[in-house]
Amino acid sequence: MSNRPSRIDLLELDIDLRIADLWREAAGISEWSLDVVAAFMRAAYGKGYCDALTEDAPGSLCADHGYRVPMRSETAVDA
Repeated sequence: MSNRPSRIDLLELDIDLRIADLWREAAGISEWSLDVVAAFMRAAYGKGYCDALTEDAPGSLCADHGYRVPMRSETAVDA
């Protein structure tokens, strides 16, 4: 990382901190396969999804790093 990290560098660092447990587990894998990579991808996606649902301020990860916060799509709810 440079002396003045870019916003993508800072976003990557923030995400790495959120998935530190996955990085630790990945360090222990001696034989990688497509199945193992796919499992880690699913775990990282799931972690991000759960983090997004539990943020105190929805969209704060995007906003904190200077990215546009996506609008939520409207969905029909059957009552």
